Amino acid sequence: MTRTITKAFTLGLLILSIGHKSSNGQSPTAKMMHYKDFVGENPDADADIKLVSDYVHNLVSGDIDKATAVLASGFKGYGPSLNDSGDIQSVAAGWRHSDSVQQNRKVEFVSATFNVKSGDLAGHWVEMWGTYSFTEKGKDVKFPYQYSAHVKNGKIDMDYIYYDVLYILKALGYTVTPPSQ
Repeated sequence: MTRTITKAFTLGLLILSIGHKSSNGQSPTAKMMHYKDFVGENPDADADIKLVSDYVHNLVSGDIDKATAVLASGFKGYGPSLNDSGDIQSVAAGWRHSDSVQQNRKVEFVSATFNVKSGDLAGHWVEMWGTYSFTEKGKDVKFPYQYSAHVKNGKIDMDYIYYDVLYILKALGYTVTPPSQ
């Protein structure tokens, strides 16, 4: 195993050094992009933060219909893992299931917002860093999460959420069994 880690570490260093050399090899006339070139202030900051905050509070309190009313018709949600995605119906079903098995649900968070000026992710974004807690089968679970929502025309049309699923499963008593060799 040490040899595998050493080989992977060496390969990573090689890739980083090549990337460093190629990025330093730019012509002096190439324009360097600055933060303010592609990100700016969200002109609807207060309204967008309120929309996303209310959405999350409604999900956690079990008012799924009120929560999903602020999702755009073509809504797409992503996360927590790379291959997880869903639409309005799957988000509603997931939270209805959570509502049926979890008690004492609470959420705390702080939010920030910004506007991406161009590209595939252009538009108003609300970022949320928080902690979600609940009790299930007599076990208390509390974990951090990161949530990003894209707001367009007063609706959430896309979001991403990240949290540690394995931590939650272990807190609920599940175990991981490695495959037999």
